[in-house]
Amino acid sequence: NPNSAIDRIKNSLSYKLGFAILEHKKQHGGGYITIPYKLYKIKQQHKKEQKLYKQTIKIFPHLAYPKVESCKDYNESIKYKYHFSYMLGEALIKAHKTWYKGGYFKLPSLLKEKYKLYSNIQNIINVLPQNLHYHFYNLTIKNHKINIQDLAYILKQHKDYKPILENIFHNFNFFIKHFDFIRIWLSSKDFKEKYKQENHPYPSLLDPKKLNNENEKINYKNIPAELAWEMNLPLPDNYEFVFLSGGVSGHAAMMKFLEDCCIGLYTRQTYRGGDVIGIYHDQYLILQKKHYNILVYMNYGNIQLKDKEKLISLFDLKRRVLFLVRDPISRLKSRVNHIAPNKFAKYDFCLDSDVRKVVDVKRYYSIEGISDFPEINILENYINSDFLCYSSLIKNFNSNIFYIDMDEIKPEKAFDTMCALANKFGFSRPIDEKKFSHIVFDDTIGYFPMRLHVNNIVVVVNTEFRAKQTQQSKEYINIISDFFDKPLKYDNLGIFIKPQDYKQLKQNNELLQATKNYLTNFIKALEERIEIEKSKLFKENDVLNYLKENKKLRVKLKKLLDKELVHLKQYRPDIVASWKYYQEFEKMCKELDGD
Repeated sequence: NPNSAIDRIKNSLSYKLGFAILEHKKQHGGGYITIPYKLYKIKQQHKKEQKLYKQTIKIFPHLAYPKVESCKDYNESIKYKYHFSYMLGEALIKAHKTWYKGGYFKLPSLLKEKYKLYSNIQNIINVLPQNLHYHFYNLTIKNHKINIQDLAYILKQHKDYKPILENIFHNFNFFIKHFDFIRIWLSSKDFKEKYKQENHPYPSLLDPKKLNNENEKINYKNIPAELAWEMNLPLPDNYEFVFLSGGVSGHAAMMKFLEDCCIGLYTRQTYRGGDVIGIYHDQYLILQKKHYNILVYMNYGNIQLKDKEKLISLFDLKRRVLFLVRDPISRLKSRVNHIAPNKFAKYDFCLDSDVRKVVDVKRYYSIEGISDFPEINILENYINSDFLCYSSLIKNFNSNIFYIDMDEIKPEKAFDTMCALANKFGFSRPIDEKKFSHIVFDDTIGYFPMRLHVNNIVVVVNTEFRAKQTQQSKEYINIISDFFDKPLKYDNLGIFIKPQDYKQLKQNNELLQATKNYLTNFIKALEERIEIEKSKLFKENDVLNYLKENKKLRVKLKKLLDKELVHLKQYRPDIVASWKYYQEFEKMCKELDGD
């Protein structure tokens, strides 16, 4: 079939000669006396066919075969050029063409070379997934991109180490393009000791030491974060320690305090949700900046276990760890009370908006979805190792774990705690004690920022911490003292406006007074609403009482915490002993269940 590239390769002289030899050996098992005559007949017949074809198209040009590249099966046909039949025939033709230069004397070594190439190709094909065969035949071999023998050796060398083979195949284009660079790494002692001997589930495709060197052709600066994740590249080695914490354990306050000590760190994991690649991407970029950096991971329980394990495996597991912990019963209480997104909330409003409706924004998670009230029965969603993760979060670290309890960063202790940590970890000591004397996430959480639209002017009501966190404070001024003579109940609140807008507002006295009156009513309504919401919240004793009445859940939690708190109990029994509600839970389990 002239329209089939495969048929045309099989009809080539190379393929027919090689095929004849292999068929002869298969049928006769040797006896090569008659084979030269057979090959001669095949060659003569092929010449006749070619001659007839040329004569035909000379008379009837429209009967000329289409270019082989235009055949539908062209891409699939390339592999037939690497069948042993074709390669054997190629060797014979080459020997015959150079017979006068001793071509036939060189035939044995040429055949040996072809067989070696064929064997290497088959070894590679046997390992490569089916979906990469096309790439291998049509790009790698055809374009002579790499030494086939070296490729076969690398794949054979790691044939029993499945994770690196999966990495190679997943990033095959990059692997082939930078084969020599990668080959050296995969054959190195470092790779063997760090990854292969440990059977590391996420081996790096590139040498991490070289990646940190900007003088290397391939380094962290010129590899996109998304590709780095796909190739299992460890995060850039530019951090002093790892900061870990579970959800609702005071991590937001701790990160603020670390920032106030001039530490470079990642603060936006909350916004990434369960997007583990996004978390990796953000930290990958942050760690390329020359600074006193730390690596951050907050275990909210919203990331798939496999993704979490991969992310942590890309940390330097020998680096020191600062682990912020909290009484698990208090954590469960805070998680039950945690606010949920409210798609109906109006964070933008104007002077004729009802202030009571504006401040009614808080909603809570429930078994059914979202509710006006927190629900204690949602506890069952959080009694699992994804949320209550302690020992399992640090199980792979081969370093010193330094625990700190959330009580140590409460306003009355935070400054002294940060001074002690600065001495231990070598970062800048805090200077302004006021920055550490406030509760970071107080009763105002979930309300701000809110925006009052006064004609074409925007007045933002926000907390000072939130304004700084969103960098709003850089272009706005806080005019709270101009609007209120006495300190507000929540003294971290601010009223922010752009200087040019404030100047414009003050030029219209009537509008300025209306704005002041509205904000006075707004703050009053806000304070009333906060008290209403506080009255809805559960306490630790509510959690304990619920567990007391639910044996199945209680036993599950006891078993989970017995496992997760092993390391903490061993190295910081004082912290566990200080957990009032956990100790009450232990006592309850002993009284009710005998353990």
